Amino acid sequence: MNEIESKMSSAVMHFEKELNTLRTSRANPSMLDNIFVDAYGSKTPLNQLGNISVQDANTINIQIWDSTLIKVIENAIAESNLGINPQTDGQLIRLPIPKLSEERRREIIKIASEFAENSKITIRNIRRDFIENSKNEKKNSNLSEDELKRNINEIQKVTDNKIDEIDKILETKKIDILKV
Repeated sequence: MNEIESKMSSAVMHFEKELNTLRTSRANPSMLDNIFVDAYGSKTPLNQLGNISVQDANTINIQIWDSTLIKVIENAIAESNLGINPQTDGQLIRLPIPKLSEERRREIIKIASEFAENSKITIRNIRRDFIENSKNEKKNSNLSEDELKRNINEIQKVTDNKIDEIDKILETKKIDILKV
């Protein structure tokens, strides 16, 4: 049971990390976590190419270490689904965070809902694997019928709790996104 709990908890944590990459109307460096740049012959995370800091609630600054990468980084940011236009000043790239339109807020909520659904699928797959293991143990005569049913019920309880947790996190994020 501890193993199933920890695997499902890691799926919930992954979901929370994905939500942090979504753009709300406040500047947050984790919004840039999913941006990879073609640098030095491979896809490199943006946070490994410069210092990322928040100047104020509406601006993110990226101090680039290698000035030859500025154009490539600008293109990667512009092509991301964040809807931010980078402004370059020497080796400093400023990302002004515009206020979200109602339409963009709805798009972000759809993306958040997709992340939630993917996490729920992961949790259900974990449930399926553990139930299969329990059934295999019963076939090998390591579990009685009662123990099998008890295991399946406990696995289902943990699954339901984690899915409820994901739903609550999603609702909180939806409220945050819709807040003007």
